Amino acid sequence: MLLSNIKFPLAKFPKTSDYNHFPFSNINGVGNKKVLSSGKVKVLYDGYTYFNSPSHPLEAELHLQDYNAASDDEAGIGILPFFHGKNILLTGATGLLGKVLVEKILRSMSVGKIYLLIKAKDKEAAYTRLTNEITNSDLFKVLKEELGDSYEAITREKLIPIAGNICEPNLGMDSESIARVRKDVDVIIQSAASTILNDRYDLLVDANMSAPQRLMRFAKTCNNLTLLAHISTAYVSGKRDGLIMERPLIMGGNGRKEEHCDESALLDIVEENNLILKSSSSSSTEHDLTKNLKRLAQDRATLFGWHNSYHMTKAMGEMALGEIRGDVPLLIIRPTVIESTYKDPFPGWIQGNRMFDPVIMAYGKGQLPGFFGDSQVIMDIIPVDMVANTTIAAIAKEGNMHWPQPQLRVYHVASSATNPLLYSDFFEYLFHYFNSSPLIPSQEISRIIYFDNFQDFSEYTRNTINGGEEMITLKSQNQAKAKAAYADRLCKLYEFIGFFSARFDTGNTDRLIDAMSKEERLSFEVDARNIEWKKYFEEIHIPGLIKHIINGTM
Repeated sequence: MLLSNIKFPLAKFPKTSDYNHFPFSNINGVGNKKVLSSGKVKVLYDGYTYFNSPSHPLEAELHLQDYNAASDDEAGIGILPFFHGKNILLTGATGLLGKVLVEKILRSMSVGKIYLLIKAKDKEAAYTRLTNEITNSDLFKVLKEELGDSYEAITREKLIPIAGNICEPNLGMDSESIARVRKDVDVIIQSAASTILNDRYDLLVDANMSAPQRLMRFAKTCNNLTLLAHISTAYVSGKRDGLIMERPLIMGGNGRKEEHCDESALLDIVEENNLILKSSSSSSTEHDLTKNLKRLAQDRATLFGWHNSYHMTKAMGEMALGEIRGDVPLLIIRPTVIESTYKDPFPGWIQGNRMFDPVIMAYGKGQLPGFFGDSQVIMDIIPVDMVANTTIAAIAKEGNMHWPQPQLRVYHVASSATNPLLYSDFFEYLFHYFNSSPLIPSQEISRIIYFDNFQDFSEYTRNTINGGEEMITLKSQNQAKAKAAYADRLCKLYEFIGFFSARFDTGNTDRLIDAMSKEERLSFEVDARNIEWKKYFEEIHIPGLIKHIINGTM
């Protein structure tokens, strides 16, 4: 077993001899630990000393090179051989990441069938959605050009739409589809989710926790399953700060900072379902039901230490999967904020208004003169093609391993630790772009002003939008009020990102890159260090946003 890939998320210092030596409690059988007179723990490795506080466990998953993973550069992971002839079940295929996964797999690998679970009443409706929302999408134009006249025949042969619903028993599939998928499928990719930050609690729990459970139960009945890959979010970490490691979540845990964990409530999934039932039964109208369940969702997220109920229910989903997986190998992919493609199949493709896009558009229209956030906070954005490539490469890597026991592995797909981008730089790129290519010809764009107090932000926004003068007409007054209210809602909704101080360790993803051959790295770009942020925003993302969202070319 090689030691060259040990990674410590700790500060690095020159060697020192001021320590008492005793054997390190073995993690994968390797390492030496020392305790200084100051009480700090010191781990010696490769001529350097790494420190960590003894009040926390050493980030002791010492990230050794994976069991049996060593391979020469030319062989790499073996992505293409692994996927050759494999049959895949994919949920969430009509979403942003789902579409990019379908396109990349079809264009780059000789798979067998890709079964797409599509929410539809019957096979015909599922096929219509496949055609209208996937194969006719602008995203597939490169593949269409490569295949020419055979495009339709090949996509019909490879892409099998399955009418179903992941929120129903047996995934809403008919008996024929159940039997076929159960017999054929080698890999399952769970990409379906509800991503509304503060939706009704019952809807979020059903989509983000109960649905993955149903899929896992189905996976356990599949005859030839290699693994199940679950797309989560890095923000299941909640309000914890510091460096967030690639660790599985523990059932009953919470998202609070470690110093508050002992006195904070522990999450009980059964109790959460009981609260939903109680709130539902006490609501007399549909309006009351929606209002009560949204309030309950935010109250529970706040209590347990998550920024919103979307992040909380995604965490609940991870916990539930880990609890019931049995002998099913489970791969959890945790991306941060997913935005438009960086390169593949072409730069700038995007679907829907993503996390930062309403902020970008509001600023470009002159509706967001200020920002409720810290200019020196590091953003965490990752292009969708890098998330898709990481998912594909990680599936191949984990699928090729021969572990004595089925593993649960977590991969962060993030940029904050390896290629940090400050808000100050982000808004400077927006300023340059919209001044040279204004969304509204007569609109003058100023540099953003940052606020750490919401009331100050709100007052500044109202005054700036009003132009410091009284509005002459009632219509203009109402328009100004609406714009100011929108800016308030926007920044309040994204407050957690504006002041987010944690970073996401990408040790497993880094080792994935190390294990890939040169050809694999070129074909499946996963390294966030290669992103040129100025170019990405000014030449790729904003033009793509305008083309595909504002002008509606999907």
